Amino acid sequence: MQEGIMELMWKNAHLYGGNLSYIEQLYEAYLLDPNAVPQEWREEFDRLPKVGDNLTQDVPHSPIQDHFLYLAKNQKRAAPVAVSSVSSEHEKKQVRVLRMINAYRVRGHQVAEIDPLGLMEREQVPDLDLRYHELSEADNDTTFQLGSLFFGPEEAPLKDIIADLKKTYCTTVGAEYMHIVDTQEKRWIQSRLEPVRCHPQLEPQERKHILERLTAAEGLEKYLGSRYAGAKRFGVEGGESLIPLMDELIQRAGRDGAKEIVIGMAHRGRLNMLVNTFGKNPAELFGEFEGKKLVETSGDVKYHQGFSSNIMTAGGEVHLAMAFNPSHLEIAAPVVEGSVRARQDRREDPVGSTVVPVNIHGDQAFAGQGVVMETFQMSQTRAYKTGGTVHIVINNQVGFTTNKQEDSRSTEYATDVAKMVQAPIFHVNGDDPEAVRFVTQVALDYRNEFNKDVVIDLVCYRRRGHNEADEPSGTQPLMYAKIKKQKTTRELYAQRLIDEGVITAEESKAMEKDYRQALENGEHVANALVLEPNTELFVDWKPYLGHEWSFDCDTGVDLKLLQELGNKICEVPEGFSVQRQVQKIIEDRKRMAAGAMELNWGMAESLAYASILAQGHPVRLTGQDVGRGTFSHRHAVLHNQKDGSTYLPLQNLSADQPCLTLHDSFLSEEAVLAFEYGYATTMPNALVIWEAQFGDFANGAQVVIDQFITSGEQKWQRLCGLTMLLPHGFEGQGPEHSSARLERYLQLCAEHNIQVCVPTTPAQIFHLLRRQVVRPLRKPLVVMSPKSLLRHKQAISTLEDLTVGGFKPVIGEVDQLDPKQVKRLVLCSGKVYYDLYNRRAELEKQDVAIVRIEQLYPFPEQALAEAIAEYTNLESVVWCQEEPMNQGAWYCSQHHMRAVLHKHDAKLHLEGVGRPHAAAPAVGYISVHLEQQEKLVNEAING
Repeated sequence: MQEGIMELMWKNAHLYGGNLSYIEQLYEAYLLDPNAVPQEWREEFDRLPKVGDNLTQDVPHSPIQDHFLYLAKNQKRAAPVAVSSVSSEHEKKQVRVLRMINAYRVRGHQVAEIDPLGLMEREQVPDLDLRYHELSEADNDTTFQLGSLFFGPEEAPLKDIIADLKKTYCTTVGAEYMHIVDTQEKRWIQSRLEPVRCHPQLEPQERKHILERLTAAEGLEKYLGSRYAGAKRFGVEGGESLIPLMDELIQRAGRDGAKEIVIGMAHRGRLNMLVNTFGKNPAELFGEFEGKKLVETSGDVKYHQGFSSNIMTAGGEVHLAMAFNPSHLEIAAPVVEGSVRARQDRREDPVGSTVVPVNIHGDQAFAGQGVVMETFQMSQTRAYKTGGTVHIVINNQVGFTTNKQEDSRSTEYATDVAKMVQAPIFHVNGDDPEAVRFVTQVALDYRNEFNKDVVIDLVCYRRRGHNEADEPSGTQPLMYAKIKKQKTTRELYAQRLIDEGVITAEESKAMEKDYRQALENGEHVANALVLEPNTELFVDWKPYLGHEWSFDCDTGVDLKLLQELGNKICEVPEGFSVQRQVQKIIEDRKRMAAGAMELNWGMAESLAYASILAQGHPVRLTGQDVGRGTFSHRHAVLHNQKDGSTYLPLQNLSADQPCLTLHDSFLSEEAVLAFEYGYATTMPNALVIWEAQFGDFANGAQVVIDQFITSGEQKWQRLCGLTMLLPHGFEGQGPEHSSARLERYLQLCAEHNIQVCVPTTPAQIFHLLRRQVVRPLRKPLVVMSPKSLLRHKQAISTLEDLTVGGFKPVIGEVDQLDPKQVKRLVLCSGKVYYDLYNRRAELEKQDVAIVRIEQLYPFPEQALAEAIAEYTNLESVVWCQEEPMNQGAWYCSQHHMRAVLHKHDAKLHLEGVGRPHAAAPAVGYISVHLEQQEKLVNEAING
């Protein structure tokens, strides 16, 4: 604490004592014209805290002093001397001028010069015409009040007001922010844009630094283009300003206290960023171009690879992480958000100041992909907020071969989707790198000030085709005729600096030569790269690496601890009014904890979470309606019937317990599942669960399942312990609420990539959830979780079942049958077991054994062999499933079962029983459902 106070006093010492008078003079000058003070002082004054809710420009002292002087002169006069007088006609014009000022703020961006190619079709904006506001050139020299403008003086001639408005809102920066409802946010943005007219004056050293970064951006593309001509690299040519943009963002974020920055982006410019920003060794990149095998798994193409490094900033070391991504554009964005939230949670940072998410998009994908909307929608929700994201759109103005607006979107800009969360949008001309730097500063400061999303629309172009082997002029002849004549961003900026005497032409050429030499020498070319990084900034994955698959894992919990936890999760604060049916569930759970009643699914699941928390592991559970549970079995969140307040018993087990995060999600699958994948890949010590409302709803997130969950480890060596609970079971609810599409997950199984389980007892789900954390192996777990079994009278377990052993991949016959009498073996998974068991009891058949396969992948061949070993007189074996025979486990798992049977008795042939082949998963008529169920159960038992 003492150190913190001393550090604060040291930081502010220069503002006091003998410097005070000088600083006040500087601040007076800054208020009238920010460009009149040195850059470091301008940035210092920009960062001054805003006092109160009303964000208005500070008033210089000089007008106040003049006013007091005026009062002193007139205190003895009967009638004070008039300061000024205006005619009623002038007052009317004054109102019109204020209206025009507002028009520039609202619509100035529509005529801004943001397209480097000058091809963007811009319609006339009548609101910006003098005559629209009943003004004319004759009023140019008339002085008007500036109203709420942050231009410095209180009044100015109309021609100066218009010139300054055009410079601020209609040149290379087009600011869209007047759609924001919050007045304070709008005034804050105005206070940053208007004083410097969006074009602050930079020191020569800063300008040279921008040129050096542009030299790096262009130099790498030229080098790769000559050394690996025609090879795909998805270069950033035409958008080179991205590299100085990221440099400024990282340095500024670090100065403001960020410790980590997580970046998601697609392929365009990725290699350039990896080398010039992250510091990837160019020699490694060249090796990838030459096709060297770098990993023993499938691997991935070079422009999908992630990376991490540490960069030194004015605020200390900052850890950079580039997320891996597939070709499915925009899907990496919610993954980044999940990773950021995990890092913030690890740092106990609920505001989001220490970890900053940056998502880099393409213009066409930003406008076209629905997951963009979902990601914006989650940005302020309790479960998914990350303190605001900086979105950067690399706006090439073309997507592959499509550039006509009438084909690519219905909105004016590709960024209009961001207005749904009232995010400010800064359109900026990529050929004005100083303007790019300025909007980057404003965007990051806005994010830090308001903890909300912000968008930088970097309007640029794509110098080559979609990839370097593509010829774009066949579909965009006019655009590429213009691009061929267009000088590069670096050429234009270097010439500007030469013309203004900042550098010489020789210095410019030397920069290019030095960069190319560094590449050829295989040197790191990123600025401020830390070669010996602080390992405290990393996640320690060592305990989770190098583990082989094993079914053996003891997940039992001491009985006394279980009972203590059982009582704890039934405690309700005094005066907390619980709903009547929920109170009944709590009373039953108290009896279960005491051993007076057998456990149901909800109690066993709750005890799993409680015991995991008691062992020091965080738990995170999200999804639609997870607090109560879709089928009203969980009730992890209790609601006070009197005042609507909530209480989570699992958050109140002990004072020093790990974090339990449990939130109902908004109605999304794709972005939410991607978020949880990102979270799980960053927080290996936590149990991270996403529960679908119904299992088949997960198909709205199929891209996450295919591109990340099932293949991420093989492509990118990314370990992930995410658990998916997918309610599955045929109870006559129709095609959309029956099947979790088990067959799809089984088809994706290979190389021990995921686990697919179908537990049928409360003890099984208890041990299964605990296994996911207790065992150091980190693999995604897909659970076909039950619906009707949640309250099935036979789906019960005892407390003692939770104290010993672990999850059983196979559950053998539970009745005491004479093995020698068993002639028929029925194999099954899931809810159908209880139907089979009860039908066998009704028929009193002693020659039929029923074995449950509770884990379908990795398939437990050894455990199955042991479960059937004593049945030496088998005549028939059948696999029974509720799903249609073209779905479910039959096609993907029969070869495993047949292999076991062949070793047991080569003469045995496995038959399959289930619903008839069908296009839809289930029927919509309850009578047909019951008829089908009756038939498949009878056929399985009787043959």
